[in-house]
Amino acid sequence: MKYVVSFVICMVFVFSGCAHQPVVSTSGKIPISEENIVSAETDSASADKKDEKIEDDLDLWDQGGRKEEVIAVADPFAPWNRIMFRFNDKLYFRVLKPVAEEYKSLMPTPVRAGVRNFFDNLTAPIRVANCLLQGKVFSAEMELARFVINSTAGILGIRDAAAKMFLFPKPSEEDLGQTLGTYGIGNGCYVVWPILGPSTLRDSVGTFGDRFLNPIAHADLPPAGVIGITAFETVNETSFRIGDYEAIKDAAIEPYEAFRDAYLQYRRNKIRDSRDEKNERRYDSLIKEWIK
Repeated sequence: MKYVVSFVICMVFVFSGCAHQPVVSTSGKIPISEENIVSAETDSASADKKDEKIEDDLDLWDQGGRKEEVIAVADPFAPWNRIMFRFNDKLYFRVLKPVAEEYKSLMPTPVRAGVRNFFDNLTAPIRVANCLLQGKVFSAEMELARFVINSTAGILGIRDAAAKMFLFPKPSEEDLGQTLGTYGIGNGCYVVWPILGPSTLRDSVGTFGDRFLNPIAHADLPPAGVIGITAFETVNETSFRIGDYEAIKDAAIEPYEAFRDAYLQYRRNKIRDSRDEKNERRYDSLIKEWIK
């Protein structure tokens, strides 16, 4: 049984590469010179801004749960979901959080910000494709321009040169789950995956689909390499978010239901933002006519 569980977890890690896994150098290390680290120090300010965005997203979760109607989504897998919720909770407190805290104590913020920028830059193809599928041509153009600039002047994306040198702001995050929601596809039912956390059937399909646009899916790497890259990116990202999960859990009377409702509200608001985004040249209405 333990071998089956290990296999499932490994497969989850492989499929989780759909959102964030980039290609790294053959040495497994990101080349950062002293000059790059100095420039990355300025990126720490952008990291702080991203932390503020994370807090805004968490506030959006919280406000959505209190001020707007509760979203009715079927939860037929509740027994499984609750087991996976407890599994992920223990995994966070016993493994991920301690490792992330130690990593944070060893790696200065500018370096961690550079790593985050590197991974974020490598997932640009996912965002470009989904912007186009949603008819958000301007956002797709902006993402493509940022990718080219950051991959060159930004030294493989370690620096956000597009924002600092050309004042190109980062568009809102897009994924296939949001794209499907924009075209009216419902959530399906709620599901909690081991390691990946809360999702829905629609978002799970989106997660799998996004994987094929991720450079890591096309890199000549063994499964162990994919898992290692995924784990490294997860630890680095968690180092910026230590305390957020605890705050939400401690404030909830029933944590499982609180995280479920918050996730569903958060995803609905993301889809609404995609539909209502202003100053965007949109052609999704035409695309909808084509697919009818």
